[in-house]
Amino acid sequence: MKILVVGSGGREHTICWKVSQNERVEKIYCAPGNGGTELLEKGENVNLKGIDEILNFAKENRIDLTIVGSEELLVDGIVDKFQTEGLRIFGPDKKAALLEGSKAFSKDFMKKYGVKTAAYEVFDDAEKAKEYIKTCEFPLVVKASGLAAGKGVLICQNLEGAIKAVEEIMVDKIFSNAGEQIVIEEFLDGVEASILSVTDSNIILPFISAKDHKKIGEKETGLNTGGMGTIAPNPYVTKEVYNKFVNEIMTPTLQGIKAEGMDFAGFIFFGLMITSKGVYLLEYNMRLGDPETQVILPLLESDFIELLESGIDKKLSTINVKWSDKSACCVVLASGGYPEKYNKGYEITGINDVNNLVFIAGAKLENGKLLTNGGRVINIVAIGDSLEQARAKAYSDAEKVKFEGKYLRKDIGVLYR
Repeated sequence: MKILVVGSGGREHTICWKVSQNERVEKIYCAPGNGGTELLEKGENVNLKGIDEILNFAKENRIDLTIVGSEELLVDGIVDKFQTEGLRIFGPDKKAALLEGSKAFSKDFMKKYGVKTAAYEVFDDAEKAKEYIKTCEFPLVVKASGLAAGKGVLICQNLEGAIKAVEEIMVDKIFSNAGEQIVIEEFLDGVEASILSVTDSNIILPFISAKDHKKIGEKETGLNTGGMGTIAPNPYVTKEVYNKFVNEIMTPTLQGIKAEGMDFAGFIFFGLMITSKGVYLLEYNMRLGDPETQVILPLLESDFIELLESGIDKKLSTINVKWSDKSACCVVLASGGYPEKYNKGYEITGINDVNNLVFIAGAKLENGKLLTNGGRVINIVAIGDSLEQARAKAYSDAEKVKFEGKYLRKDIGVLYR
Protein backbone atom coordinates (compact mmCIF):
# COMPACT_ATOMS: atom_id res chain seq x y z
CA MET A 1 0.00 0.00 0.00
CA LYS A 2 0.95 3.59 -0.62
CA ILE A 3 -0.37 6.04 1.98
CA LEU A 4 -0.57 9.85 1.78
CA VAL A 5 -0.81 11.80 5.04
CA VAL A 6 -1.65 15.50 4.70
CA GLY A 7 -0.21 17.89 7.30
CA SER A 8 3.04 18.93 8.94
CA GLY A 9 2.76 18.66 12.73
CA GLY A 10 3.26 16.24 15.58
CA ARG A 11 -0.13 14.69 14.85
CA GLU A 12 0.93 13.84 11.30
CA HIS A 13 4.27 12.40 12.41
CA THR A 14 2.37 10.19 14.88
CA ILE A 15 -0.07 9.07 12.18
CA CYS A 16 2.81 8.21 9.82
CA TRP A 17 4.57 6.29 12.61
CA LYS A 18 1.42 4.29 13.40
CA VAL A 19 0.64 3.62 9.74
CA SER A 20 4.19 2.35 9.17
CA GLN A 21 3.50 -0.54 11.57
CA ASN A 22 1.19 -2.18 9.01
CA GLU A 23 3.20 -4.71 6.96
CA ARG A 24 1.16 -3.98 3.82
CA VAL A 25 2.32 -0.36 3.84
CA GLU A 26 5.45 0.06 1.74
CA LYS A 27 5.48 3.85 1.26
CA ILE A 28 4.17 6.79 3.28
CA TYR A 29 4.16 10.21 1.68
CA CYS A 30 3.60 13.21 3.94
CA ALA A 31 2.53 16.54 2.46
CA PRO A 32 4.36 18.70 3.37
CA GLY A 33 5.59 16.75 6.44
CA ASN A 34 8.44 17.75 8.76
CA GLY A 35 11.84 16.59 9.95
CA GLY A 36 10.29 13.62 11.75
CA THR A 37 8.26 12.25 8.84
CA GLU A 38 11.31 12.63 6.61
CA LEU A 39 13.35 10.38 8.92
CA LEU A 40 10.81 7.52 8.95
CA GLU A 41 12.08 4.41 7.17
CA LYS A 42 9.05 4.23 4.86
CA GLY A 43 8.53 8.00 4.78
CA GLU A 44 9.04 10.67 2.15
CA ASN A 45 8.04 14.32 2.35
CA VAL A 46 6.38 15.89 -0.70
CA ASN A 47 5.98 19.64 -0.97
CA LEU A 48 2.40 19.98 -2.17
CA LYS A 49 0.26 23.10 -1.88
CA GLY A 50 -3.51 23.17 -2.16
CA ILE A 51 -6.16 20.56 -2.88
CA ASP A 52 -5.50 20.27 -6.63
CA GLU A 53 -1.77 19.56 -6.21
CA ILE A 54 -2.50 16.96 -3.52
CA LEU A 55 -5.22 15.36 -5.66
CA ASN A 56 -3.02 15.17 -8.77
CA PHE A 57 -0.19 13.63 -6.75
CA ALA A 58 -2.55 10.99 -5.35
CA LYS A 59 -3.75 10.08 -8.83
CA GLU A 60 -0.32 10.05 -10.46
CA ASN A 61 1.24 7.96 -7.67
CA ARG A 62 -1.71 5.61 -7.26
CA ILE A 63 -2.16 6.35 -3.57
CA ASP A 64 -4.28 3.68 -1.87
CA LEU A 65 -5.42 5.78 1.10
CA THR A 66 -5.18 9.46 2.02
CA ILE A 67 -5.46 10.61 5.65
CA VAL A 68 -6.04 14.32 6.24
CA GLY A 69 -4.58 15.74 9.44
CA SER A 70 -5.35 19.45 9.24
CA GLU A 71 -8.79 21.01 9.37
CA GLU A 72 -8.52 23.77 6.74
CA LEU A 73 -8.42 21.39 3.77
CA LEU A 74 -11.37 19.40 5.13
CA VAL A 75 -13.47 22.56 5.39
CA ASP A 76 -12.38 23.50 1.86
CA GLY A 77 -13.71 20.18 0.51
CA ILE A 78 -10.65 18.00 -0.14
CA VAL A 79 -12.68 14.84 0.62
CA ASP A 80 -15.40 15.76 -1.88
CA LYS A 81 -12.82 16.24 -4.65
CA PHE A 82 -11.06 12.96 -3.90
CA GLN A 83 -14.34 11.06 -3.86
CA THR A 84 -15.36 12.59 -7.19
CA GLU A 85 -12.16 11.12 -8.63
CA GLY A 86 -12.84 7.72 -7.03
CA LEU A 87 -9.93 7.97 -4.59
CA ARG A 88 -10.05 6.53 -1.06
CA ILE A 89 -9.72 9.22 1.60
CA PHE A 90 -10.53 9.26 5.31
CA GLY A 91 -12.20 12.43 6.55
CA PRO A 92 -15.48 14.37 6.52
CA ASP A 93 -16.85 15.90 3.36
CA LYS A 94 -17.43 19.64 3.17
CA LYS A 95 -20.91 19.40 4.70
CA ALA A 96 -19.80 17.39 7.74
CA ALA A 97 -16.61 19.44 8.16
CA LEU A 98 -18.83 22.44 8.98
CA LEU A 99 -19.27 20.89 12.41
CA GLU A 100 -15.74 22.15 13.04
CA GLY A 101 -15.48 24.90 10.45
CA SER A 102 -18.35 26.94 11.93
CA LYS A 103 -18.92 27.06 15.68
CA ALA A 104 -22.24 28.77 14.97
CA PHE A 105 -23.35 25.87 12.75
CA SER A 106 -22.14 23.26 15.26
CA LYS A 107 -23.88 24.92 18.21
CA ASP A 108 -27.13 25.08 16.24
CA PHE A 109 -26.66 21.40 15.34
CA MET A 110 -26.18 20.51 19.03
CA LYS A 111 -29.30 22.44 19.99
CA LYS A 112 -31.38 20.89 17.21
CA TYR A 113 -30.50 17.31 18.13
CA GLY A 114 -30.42 17.61 21.90
CA VAL A 115 -26.66 17.34 22.40
CA LYS A 116 -25.88 18.66 25.89
CA THR A 117 -23.97 21.94 25.53
CA ALA A 118 -23.63 25.38 27.10
CA ALA A 119 -26.27 28.07 26.49
CA TYR A 120 -25.18 30.42 23.68
CA GLU A 121 -26.04 33.15 21.17
CA VAL A 122 -24.54 33.79 17.71
CA PHE A 123 -23.69 37.28 16.36
CA ASP A 124 -22.37 38.70 13.10
CA ASP A 125 -22.67 42.30 14.28
CA ALA A 126 -20.18 43.58 16.87
CA GLU A 127 -22.49 46.25 18.33
CA LYS A 128 -25.36 43.80 18.86
CA ALA A 129 -22.91 41.39 20.51
CA LYS A 130 -21.76 44.12 22.93
CA GLU A 131 -25.35 44.97 23.83
CA TYR A 132 -26.08 41.30 24.56
CA ILE A 133 -22.96 40.99 26.74
CA LYS A 134 -24.35 43.70 29.04
CA THR A 135 -27.17 41.29 30.00
CA CYS A 136 -24.86 38.33 30.77
CA GLU A 137 -23.30 36.86 33.87
CA PHE A 138 -19.54 36.43 34.13
CA PRO A 139 -17.21 34.69 33.46
CA LEU A 140 -18.29 34.48 29.81
CA VAL A 141 -16.83 32.76 26.75
CA VAL A 142 -16.38 34.55 23.41
CA LYS A 143 -15.46 32.36 20.42
CA ALA A 144 -14.51 33.11 16.84
CA SER A 145 -16.90 30.97 14.81
CA GLY A 146 -14.39 29.99 12.12
CA LEU A 147 -11.09 28.09 12.24
CA ALA A 148 -8.49 29.76 14.45
CA ALA A 149 -5.85 27.04 14.96
CA GLY A 150 -7.27 26.13 18.38
CA LYS A 151 -6.74 29.65 19.74
CA GLY A 152 -10.06 31.37 18.96
CA VAL A 153 -11.65 30.99 22.41
CA LEU A 154 -11.43 33.83 24.93
CA ILE A 155 -12.64 33.50 28.53
CA CYS A 156 -13.74 36.89 29.82
CA GLN A 157 -13.93 37.66 33.55
CA ASN A 158 -15.89 40.92 33.33
CA LEU A 159 -17.84 43.25 31.03
CA GLU A 160 -14.79 45.27 30.01
CA GLY A 161 -12.87 42.13 29.03
CA ALA A 162 -15.79 40.71 27.05
CA ILE A 163 -16.29 43.92 25.06
CA LYS A 164 -12.55 43.99 24.34
CA ALA A 165 -12.77 40.35 23.13
CA VAL A 166 -15.57 41.23 20.70
CA GLU A 167 -13.55 44.19 19.41
CA GLU A 168 -10.41 42.10 18.94
CA ILE A 169 -12.18 39.23 17.18
CA MET A 170 -14.74 41.08 15.03
CA VAL A 171 -13.14 44.48 14.42
CA ASP A 172 -9.38 44.01 14.79
CA LYS A 173 -9.65 40.51 13.22
CA ILE A 174 -6.93 38.96 15.42
CA PHE A 175 -8.11 35.57 14.12
CA SER A 176 -8.54 36.85 10.55
CA ASN A 177 -11.81 35.87 8.82
CA ALA A 178 -12.57 33.32 11.55
CA GLY A 179 -13.99 36.25 13.52
CA GLU A 180 -16.61 37.45 11.05
CA GLN A 181 -19.15 35.64 13.21
CA ILE A 182 -18.86 34.92 16.94
CA VAL A 183 -20.47 32.67 19.50
CA ILE A 184 -21.04 33.98 23.03
CA GLU A 185 -21.75 31.24 25.52
CA GLU A 186 -22.03 30.55 29.23
CA PHE A 187 -18.84 29.66 31.05
CA LEU A 188 -18.70 26.09 32.30
CA ASP A 189 -16.54 25.44 35.34
CA GLY A 190 -15.01 22.01 35.35
CA VAL A 191 -12.37 19.73 33.88
CA GLU A 192 -11.87 19.27 30.16
CA ALA A 193 -11.69 15.91 28.43
CA SER A 194 -11.07 14.84 24.85
CA ILE A 195 -12.69 11.76 23.33
CA LEU A 196 -11.58 11.02 19.79
CA SER A 197 -13.57 8.59 17.65
CA VAL A 198 -14.06 7.13 14.20
CA THR A 199 -17.36 6.98 12.36
CA ASP A 200 -18.74 5.58 9.12
CA SER A 201 -21.98 7.55 9.66
CA ASN A 202 -23.71 4.35 10.77
CA ILE A 203 -21.95 4.01 14.12
CA ILE A 204 -19.39 5.99 16.13
CA LEU A 205 -16.54 4.07 17.77
CA PRO A 206 -15.05 6.14 20.61
CA PHE A 207 -11.35 5.90 21.46
CA ILE A 208 -9.96 5.98 24.99
CA SER A 209 -10.18 9.39 26.65
CA ALA A 210 -7.40 11.98 26.83
CA LYS A 211 -6.75 15.24 28.68
CA ASP A 212 -5.15 18.22 26.94
CA HIS A 213 -3.35 21.08 28.71
CA LYS A 214 -4.18 24.12 26.58
CA LYS A 215 -2.65 27.04 28.46
CA ILE A 216 0.97 28.11 28.14
CA GLY A 217 1.51 28.33 31.91
CA GLU A 218 1.36 25.85 34.76
CA LYS A 219 -1.96 25.38 36.57
CA GLU A 220 -3.68 26.34 33.29
CA THR A 221 -2.66 30.00 33.31
CA GLY A 222 -1.76 32.41 30.54
CA LEU A 223 -2.57 32.32 26.85
CA ASN A 224 -4.27 29.50 24.97
CA THR A 225 -2.00 27.35 22.82
CA GLY A 226 -2.48 24.46 20.43
CA GLY A 227 -1.80 22.21 23.45
CA MET A 228 1.24 21.90 25.75
CA GLY A 229 0.82 18.23 26.60
CA THR A 230 -1.62 15.38 27.05
CA ILE A 231 -2.32 12.26 29.08
CA ALA A 232 -4.40 9.17 28.32
CA PRO A 233 -6.60 7.79 29.62
CA ASN A 234 -8.11 10.83 31.32
CA PRO A 235 -8.51 10.09 35.07
CA TYR A 236 -11.58 12.35 35.23
CA VAL A 237 -13.49 10.24 32.67
CA THR A 238 -15.06 7.79 35.10
CA LYS A 239 -17.56 5.14 34.04
CA GLU A 240 -20.37 7.52 35.05
CA VAL A 241 -18.90 10.37 32.98
CA TYR A 242 -18.36 8.05 30.01
CA ASN A 243 -21.97 6.81 30.12
CA LYS A 244 -23.25 10.41 30.19
CA PHE A 245 -21.04 11.20 27.20
CA VAL A 246 -22.44 8.25 25.25
CA ASN A 247 -26.09 8.91 26.11
CA GLU A 248 -26.23 12.72 26.09
CA ILE A 249 -23.59 13.63 23.51
CA MET A 250 -22.39 10.82 21.23
CA THR A 251 -25.75 9.13 20.56
CA PRO A 252 -27.65 12.35 19.68
CA THR A 253 -24.68 13.44 17.55
CA LEU A 254 -24.98 10.26 15.48
CA GLN A 255 -28.74 10.79 15.19
CA GLY A 256 -28.06 14.30 13.90
CA ILE A 257 -25.48 13.09 11.38
CA LYS A 258 -28.02 10.62 9.98
CA ALA A 259 -30.89 13.13 9.99
CA GLU A 260 -28.77 15.76 8.18
CA GLY A 261 -27.75 13.25 5.51
CA MET A 262 -24.07 13.48 6.35
CA ASP A 263 -22.46 10.42 4.81
CA PHE A 264 -18.73 10.14 5.45
CA ALA A 265 -15.97 8.09 7.04
CA GLY A 266 -13.81 10.16 9.34
CA PHE A 267 -12.77 11.18 12.81
CA ILE A 268 -14.89 13.06 15.32
CA PHE A 269 -13.14 14.73 18.25
CA PHE A 270 -15.50 15.47 21.13
CA GLY A 271 -14.21 18.30 23.34
CA LEU A 272 -15.94 17.85 26.70
CA MET A 273 -16.32 19.76 29.96
CA ILE A 274 -17.01 17.68 33.06
CA THR A 275 -18.87 19.84 35.59
CA SER A 276 -20.84 19.42 38.81
CA LYS A 277 -23.98 19.82 36.66
CA GLY A 278 -23.07 17.10 34.17
CA VAL A 279 -20.99 16.48 31.05
CA TYR A 280 -21.21 19.10 28.30
CA LEU A 281 -19.93 19.23 24.73
CA LEU A 282 -17.72 22.26 24.12
CA GLU A 283 -16.98 21.61 20.44
CA TYR A 284 -16.54 19.13 17.64
CA ASN A 285 -13.30 18.75 15.73
CA MET A 286 -13.61 16.65 12.60
CA ARG A 287 -10.07 15.28 12.65
CA LEU A 288 -7.62 13.86 15.16
CA GLY A 289 -6.52 16.21 17.92
CA ASP A 290 -3.01 17.52 18.41
CA PRO A 291 -1.41 16.58 20.83
CA GLU A 292 -4.10 14.02 21.80
CA THR A 293 -3.14 11.81 18.86
CA GLN A 294 0.36 11.50 20.30
CA VAL A 295 -0.92 9.67 23.40
CA ILE A 296 -3.88 7.86 21.84
CA LEU A 297 -2.27 6.06 18.90
CA PRO A 298 0.60 4.54 20.93
CA LEU A 299 -2.04 2.91 23.16
CA LEU A 300 -4.01 1.53 20.18
CA GLU A 301 -3.32 -2.20 19.83
CA SER A 302 -5.60 -2.72 16.82
CA ASP A 303 -4.27 -2.06 13.32
CA PHE A 304 -4.86 1.58 12.43
CA ILE A 305 -5.05 1.07 8.65
CA GLU A 306 -7.60 -1.73 9.01
CA LEU A 307 -9.68 0.51 11.26
CA LEU A 308 -9.74 3.35 8.71
CA GLU A 309 -10.45 1.03 5.78
CA SER A 310 -13.35 -0.49 7.72
CA GLY A 311 -14.75 3.01 8.10
CA ILE A 312 -14.54 3.75 4.39
CA ASP A 313 -16.13 0.37 3.60
CA LYS A 314 -18.97 0.99 6.11
CA LYS A 315 -17.91 -2.00 8.21
CA LEU A 316 -17.07 -0.37 11.55
CA SER A 317 -19.83 -2.37 13.25
CA THR A 318 -17.71 -5.51 12.69
CA ILE A 319 -14.58 -4.06 14.34
CA ASN A 320 -13.50 -4.72 17.93
CA VAL A 321 -10.96 -2.01 18.81
CA LYS A 322 -8.29 -3.15 21.30
CA TRP A 323 -6.49 -0.79 23.66
CA SER A 324 -3.51 -1.12 25.96
CA ASP A 325 -4.33 -0.93 29.67
CA LYS A 326 -1.31 1.32 30.25
CA SER A 327 -1.10 5.14 30.56
CA ALA A 328 0.61 7.61 28.24
CA CYS A 329 1.98 11.11 28.79
CA CYS A 330 3.03 13.63 26.13
CA VAL A 331 5.16 16.66 27.04
CA VAL A 332 5.45 19.40 24.42
CA LEU A 333 8.77 21.22 24.07
CA ALA A 334 8.03 24.68 22.65
CA SER A 335 9.97 27.65 21.34
CA GLY A 336 10.52 30.49 23.82
CA GLY A 337 7.89 33.17 23.23
CA TYR A 338 5.21 30.76 21.93
CA PRO A 339 2.24 31.22 21.42
CA GLU A 340 3.19 34.77 20.49
CA LYS A 341 6.46 35.77 18.80
CA TYR A 342 9.30 33.23 18.68
CA ASN A 343 12.46 32.57 16.67
CA LYS A 344 13.23 29.59 14.43
CA GLY A 345 16.32 27.86 13.14
CA TYR A 346 17.96 26.63 16.36
CA GLU A 347 19.68 23.24 16.26
CA ILE A 348 18.01 20.47 18.28
CA THR A 349 20.28 17.97 20.04
CA GLY A 350 19.83 15.03 22.39
CA ILE A 351 17.02 13.23 20.55
CA ASN A 352 19.17 10.11 20.12
CA ASP A 353 19.47 9.91 23.92
CA VAL A 354 15.69 9.68 24.42
CA ASN A 355 14.47 6.26 25.60
CA ASN A 356 10.81 6.72 24.70
CA LEU A 357 8.87 8.08 21.73
CA VAL A 358 9.73 11.35 19.99
CA PHE A 359 7.27 12.95 17.58
CA ILE A 360 8.46 16.01 15.69
CA ALA A 361 6.00 18.91 15.57
CA GLY A 362 7.78 22.06 14.40
CA ALA A 363 11.24 21.07 13.17
CA LYS A 364 12.88 20.62 9.77
CA LEU A 365 15.82 18.56 8.56
CA GLU A 366 18.50 20.71 6.95
CA ASN A 367 21.99 19.49 5.99
CA GLY A 368 21.60 16.53 8.32
CA LYS A 369 20.64 18.72 11.29
CA LEU A 370 17.24 19.04 12.94
CA LEU A 371 16.31 22.73 13.34
CA THR A 372 13.40 24.36 15.16
CA ASN A 373 10.73 25.50 12.71
CA GLY A 374 7.61 26.24 14.73
CA GLY A 375 6.05 27.16 18.07
CA ARG A 376 5.54 23.61 19.30
CA VAL A 377 8.77 21.83 18.38
CA ILE A 378 9.01 18.35 19.94
CA ASN A 379 6.56 15.89 21.54
CA ILE A 380 8.08 13.51 24.09
CA VAL A 381 5.72 10.57 24.69
CA ALA A 382 6.16 7.85 27.30
CA ILE A 383 4.02 4.88 28.25
CA GLY A 384 3.89 3.47 31.77
CA ASP A 385 1.98 1.06 33.98
CA SER A 386 0.56 4.14 35.71
CA LEU A 387 0.15 7.83 34.93
CA GLU A 388 2.86 8.65 37.46
CA GLN A 389 5.31 6.29 35.76
CA ALA A 390 4.50 7.64 32.29
CA ARG A 391 4.97 11.22 33.54
CA ALA A 392 8.31 10.44 35.16
CA LYS A 393 9.62 8.76 32.00
CA ALA A 394 8.44 11.59 29.73
CA TYR A 395 9.97 14.34 31.88
CA SER A 396 13.25 12.41 32.22
CA ASP A 397 13.52 12.32 28.43
CA ALA A 398 12.38 15.93 28.02
CA GLU A 399 15.49 17.03 29.93
CA LYS A 400 17.74 15.32 27.38
CA VAL A 401 16.52 17.30 24.37
CA LYS A 402 18.18 20.69 23.98
CA PHE A 403 17.59 23.76 21.81
CA GLU A 404 17.89 27.47 22.47
CA GLY A 405 14.83 28.93 24.21
CA LYS A 406 13.26 25.53 24.98
CA TYR A 407 10.12 25.89 27.09
CA LEU A 408 7.90 23.23 28.64
CA ARG A 409 5.21 23.01 31.27
CA LYS A 410 6.27 20.96 34.27
CA ASP A 411 2.77 19.94 35.36
CA ILE A 412 1.43 17.87 32.47
CA GLY A 413 -0.69 15.16 34.09
CA VAL A 414 -0.83 16.78 37.53
CA LEU A 415 -4.38 16.48 38.84
CA TYR A 416 -5.41 19.73 40.50
CA ARG A 417 -9.01 18.80 41.28
